[in-house]
Amino acid sequence: MQKELMMGNQAIALAAIDAGVTFVCGYPGTPSTEVVEAVYKNKTDDIYVEWSVNEKVALEVAAGAAYSGYRCLVTMKQVGLNACSDPAMNLSYIGVKGGLVLVVADDPGPISSQTEQDTRNFAIYSKLPLLDPSSPEEAYLMTQEAFNISEKYSTPVILRPTTRVCHSYAGIYRKKVNLTTMEKGFEKNNKWVCFPALSYLNHIKVEKRFDDLKKDFDLLPYYKPHGTGNILIIASGVNYAYAREAIDYLHLQEEQYILLEAATIPLPEHSIISLLGKVERVVVIEELDAVVERYIYYLYGKAGMSTHRIYGKLSKDVKVAGENTIDEIIHLFQKVFKLPEISVSESDTSEIIEVKKATLCAGCSHRAAFYAVKQAMKGRKAIFCGDIGCYTLGKAEPLNMVDTCLCMGAGITIGLGLQKVNPKDTVISFIGDSTFFHTGIQGVLNGIYNNGNLMIIILDNSSTAMTGGQPTPETGPIMCELPQIIKIEQVLFGLGVSNVSVVSPFDLQASIRIVKEMAELDGIRVIVFRSPCKIKQNSKYKVLLDKRICNGCGHCVKELGCPAMRMSDGIPKIEETECNGCGLCASICKRKAIVCTGGKNE
Repeated sequence: MQKELMMGNQAIALAAIDAGVTFVCGYPGTPSTEVVEAVYKNKTDDIYVEWSVNEKVALEVAAGAAYSGYRCLVTMKQVGLNACSDPAMNLSYIGVKGGLVLVVADDPGPISSQTEQDTRNFAIYSKLPLLDPSSPEEAYLMTQEAFNISEKYSTPVILRPTTRVCHSYAGIYRKKVNLTTMEKGFEKNNKWVCFPALSYLNHIKVEKRFDDLKKDFDLLPYYKPHGTGNILIIASGVNYAYAREAIDYLHLQEEQYILLEAATIPLPEHSIISLLGKVERVVVIEELDAVVERYIYYLYGKAGMSTHRIYGKLSKDVKVAGENTIDEIIHLFQKVFKLPEISVSESDTSEIIEVKKATLCAGCSHRAAFYAVKQAMKGRKAIFCGDIGCYTLGKAEPLNMVDTCLCMGAGITIGLGLQKVNPKDTVISFIGDSTFFHTGIQGVLNGIYNNGNLMIIILDNSSTAMTGGQPTPETGPIMCELPQIIKIEQVLFGLGVSNVSVVSPFDLQASIRIVKEMAELDGIRVIVFRSPCKIKQNSKYKVLLDKRICNGCGHCVKELGCPAMRMSDGIPKIEETECNGCGLCASICKRKAIVCTGGKNE
């Protein structure tokens, strides 16, 4: 058998296939997105794959398949778990028949998220078992283990890879699982119906299940301690890999420490209590909350032992937010083991790296849409409500067109609330096409039902662009052979929105005119700015600057903030390698010094 080099997310996908998964779905969200894509690329004909419209829907459709005895995998990022917490919590009580694994990818940092919440807290709250891999290799093994646990205990199981595990690579041996025979098909049973009286009885079962899992997890190989010293190091997730690297870097000997991986929720009590009685100090390294550290304090009390010195987040020895780094763990170990301070990689680096500011891509249609609205609203008091997606970057200067941003779909609903208490202001809500289908529709419905007065701008670039260009219900799921296309305007008309306009944002004058007209109307009215994402579309024009006409005013650079343009020697310079040929700069140049050729930018 030969090792295969694969990314963490690919490892999860292939492990699920090798474990006999039949039903895979999710909603794209970095760092989890590649799992569904990898399953689709490697699937056999008996595996069904879909991008669902949101995480709640994904978990519920997977639950239906799991009720019928099929192994199912659902993927999302940590904030996606918020969207499906209702079915997740109820499934903890109701249970499943076939194995159901929730891949919830946490994003410490955060690198690409609104929050850096810790999914382990939800596992404790919901009493759902959780596996916390420290590497792509463990992600592969734990995915298969998760299906076994799910079917043994008839419960969903959470797999919690973090960004560094999802996107790092490793050589992995694949192994197909010999499946036990499970009768397929849905059997009618009262247990599938969430009656209050049944929920009381199920709650008792859930508590017993959690206690039984503690005993089972004691037997997992992850809880085999390494070392014989009097300092216990407990590390979870990728921090376990960091701890091992720091130990090697500092040349610590096994008689100096005991290293234990905190790889599950619930944590096994017997293994940890037995180790606490052998050591003098404890170090807990984890991302993001002090989940394990608090549990250690609890175990000291439960076992009736005196608490030893614990180095962790609660003691401020480990930072309370953001990703941990190997260098930070090395410094921590130097303190704990009373080693002389030695320089590590970060302190040896004198080079200053310039961080590029986040901005919309060159040629992005959202820039044109924001600019049109900005021009139309000049001289008018307006509030601009943003949402989750590429267009959140509309907050950046010089556009500065996002005043609020909370969570998926909230651009519309926050706008409704703002308008109710600020009736003299013009409130405009921006939302993307994928986000509209995710949770934006309910906001529109609420606005109509409650007589809202809101202009909604749907930025339709025909993809879930921020997470890699996945399809939307409007573009058709690539995982369905005969996709049913659903146009945004059809949905809006069906909801009862009578004022709907569709326009290309690159038709600048028409866009400004339509925004001004809509601003004078009352009620719920919608403008759909439709233009495909430039990353997925060939450049339309070659854009050139005529230096004989340009007077160096810099209006094009200052107004748009396009990354393909900058001032050089007193005049704008267009970077041909970055320019996507949208022509927006040409449309705002007052002297017509910027021209677009008729052919494509080769």
